[in-house]
Amino acid sequence: MSREVIKRFQWRNKPTSIWLWRSNHTASVIEFPATEPSAFSDHQLLVQSLEECKLSRNSTAVIATHSRIIKLGYETCPSLTSLLVTAYISFNHLNFARQLLNEVPYWKFNLVSSNSIIASLMKAGDVNIAKKMFAKMPKRDLITWNSMISGFVRNARYDEAFRFFRKMLNSNMEPDKFTFSSIITSCGRVGALDQAKCIHGLLTEKRIELNFILSSALIDMYSKCGRIETAKSIFENVRHDDVSVWNAMINGLAMHGLATDAIATFSKMEDENCLPDSITFVGILTACSHCGLTQQGREYFNLMRTKYAIKPQLEHYGSMVDLFGRAGLLEEAYKVIETMPMDPDVVIWRAFLSACRTHKNPSLGEVAVSKISHLASGDYVLLSNTYCSVNKWDNAENVRHMMRQKRVNKSRGKSWIEFGGVIHQFKSGDVSHSETESIYKILEGLTGRVREEGFIRVTELVLMDISEEEKEGNLNYHSEKLAVAYGILKLSPGSEIRVSKNLRTCIDCHSWMKLVSKVLKRVIIVRDRTRFHRIEDGLCSCGDYW
Repeated sequence: MSREVIKRFQWRNKPTSIWLWRSNHTASVIEFPATEPSAFSDHQLLVQSLEECKLSRNSTAVIATHSRIIKLGYETCPSLTSLLVTAYISFNHLNFARQLLNEVPYWKFNLVSSNSIIASLMKAGDVNIAKKMFAKMPKRDLITWNSMISGFVRNARYDEAFRFFRKMLNSNMEPDKFTFSSIITSCGRVGALDQAKCIHGLLTEKRIELNFILSSALIDMYSKCGRIETAKSIFENVRHDDVSVWNAMINGLAMHGLATDAIATFSKMEDENCLPDSITFVGILTACSHCGLTQQGREYFNLMRTKYAIKPQLEHYGSMVDLFGRAGLLEEAYKVIETMPMDPDVVIWRAFLSACRTHKNPSLGEVAVSKISHLASGDYVLLSNTYCSVNKWDNAENVRHMMRQKRVNKSRGKSWIEFGGVIHQFKSGDVSHSETESIYKILEGLTGRVREEGFIRVTELVLMDISEEEKEGNLNYHSEKLAVAYGILKLSPGSEIRVSKNLRTCIDCHSWMKLVSKVLKRVIIVRDRTRFHRIEDGLCSCGDYW
């Protein structure tokens, strides 16, 4: 039997068998004995069996029940097929689920079954199959659209979330609170301020009442779009009776490095007798970390245990490691890791490794790397940069050699900027944009002007012991510089330039943008992986501490 045939379910030709495709390219078959009709002939019993399989987490039982369904002639029953598909998805047997969907026409499902399958597919990350199913559905309701939009957001496919939201409006389907909650989240993740304003306007136009979920989402959205003052205004004008609203505000302030405001908000929260939860303390510890408030961070870490009886979780210990690490208290950060009651995860070790790079401590950096079981490209780069920072070029080259041996490719930085309702994305050294020639001319002109202002390249971050000229070439075309250049090219004079980046912005780009803001009298707002930088007249809101 050929591989193509083996990969398929064989219930049409072999009703007592289901073929299984194995990862080692061998096929096996599970046979089930014939069942007495009276023992398993009732539709409800089959439904009950599938529900019990999901609860028991027994994938073999699902296959057994599937075999019985086929024997008894129920293989095209929409409700049972829907349950089978969702059961297979819950066990991550996506090939089985896809095969079922290919065998049974979508239009035989009712809406409830179809919506359930779409939600399950999106949860499992099988977005393309969900899209195909959606396209074949003759009828859709609000739940269908909401499942698609929230699924796109869950899977970080934000452009498609926006596109489907527009399609939904054009189909005369009225969005509800759940729709707006998902699309508002999408705006925040991308930092798309123009779209955020439009969606907020539509929310107001349709007179949808704000509950605590929407209030929190709006505060979070404007915070992540760089409009912290708007987020504050919304916070002041909505009900504060749910902790999630306070958490959204505190986390937004922390993201912008406004630790004093975050602490004041926490105090107001206590005054209004709203009990903080574990998320509240992640926000307040992050605020302290971003501003170097180590003593206050210690106090809040103790307060959560002594006053509120909140047991610190992994993320709280991670916040303390980050707090001490950023402040250069590496030994204290390491002590937190050694004494925490649970095993530190890779996020904590990477935060510690990043601090070792910032404060030029390769020996502790080596300790961190030794604790990361599966090293990613960023881990190698951080260690290599740590060696470069203390001129240990041979060690840096050894790390690079290890990366080549293991075929680890360095993750490229990505930056994006919104213009005309479209997100324009750039990678380091990118030449794919339709206006690349103009962008590079702007960038070269800016580089010349900031040099006249005394700009000096921070070349120590460029890997390897290469010439200074080569190092400058590597730094010239970082993604955030290209995005800023595009903003200058397209936006009117005096308007803010808002850029987002997937990684921490480097020291060289940070210094460059400060001088660009001074030379051009422009405000540049950069959201990197950890926080916001509002750069104006040569100064940054982070105080060069990030």
